[in-house]
Amino acid sequence: MGMFATISTAADNRAARLAGIGLMLLGISMFSCGDAIGKFLVGTYSVGQLMLLRACAALALLAPSIWRHRADFLQLDRPGLQLIRVVLSTLEVAAFFWAAAYLPLADVITYYLACPIFVTAGSAIFLRESVGWRRWSAIFVGFCGVLIALQPSAQTVTWPALIALGGSLSFAALMLITRSLRSAPDVVLATTQFIGTFTFGAVFTAFAWVTPDLRDLGLFFLAGVVSVCALLCVNRSLKLAPASTVVPYQYSMIIWAVIFGYLVFGELPSWATLIGAAVIIAAGLYIFLREQQLGKIADEVPPAV
Repeated sequence: MGMFATISTAADNRAARLAGIGLMLLGISMFSCGDAIGKFLVGTYSVGQLMLLRACAALALLAPSIWRHRADFLQLDRPGLQLIRVVLSTLEVAAFFWAAAYLPLADVITYYLACPIFVTAGSAIFLRESVGWRRWSAIFVGFCGVLIALQPSAQTVTWPALIALGGSLSFAALMLITRSLRSAPDVVLATTQFIGTFTFGAVFTAFAWVTPDLRDLGLFFLAGVVSVCALLCVNRSLKLAPASTVVPYQYSMIIWAVIFGYLVFGELPSWATLIGAAVIIAAGLYIFLREQQLGKIADEVPPAV
């Protein structure tokens, strides 16, 4: 993590923003690569085994930083809220890979694109934040985008689609909770998330263990390393530039999902998925721009792990 710490806020604000945008784009591309690896692996292995071995690799990579910041783990701010955050993080990761085992990667990502819209709605309902009619209108449009992508009917609404949508809602709740835990060090937030996925994987892998060969073991390790590097890139991006500047670039994940889906799995997203994603992105960008104008954008938005 020392390498990322050297990329600090530059004297030239424009240079800092450009660096933040670059790191966000890099982080999202790495997250997308990790998602593709995970989807490939769950074709053979259980979601629990993927989460277990992926977390092992991630925690091994984080071990030096965990040791340096060990005192921070003994002084957790609001441990009960931290525990809820870990549970939500674990559930959303499990939901993502479970859904990805049955759905095209672009479809799963499309449901997760609605997360900022869910966060805005949740902040008004649960955090009592002021949300005007313009943003409520954008929230409604965003939900319409979800419905376009989901194409609700007895034939098209499947359990994997509902699981993906549930994962997106879990991620939104995770983001809302993290707003009040932003003072916690990055290494604490990241480590506790990976400990959660490790625990989940250890419990459920006991019922469905498949011994991986050397190639797949390498892919498990790569998935963990990529997820940690992506997390560090995104966290540093959010420290270099305002969230309203860099967070919209997270929508580039749909581009990577289409690319990896086609190249690795031969998947082509439906027109409904692409149109729904476009509507969701447009609504989400309007919300970010509106919050930037009102000066209420959150300082940090946690990425998925």
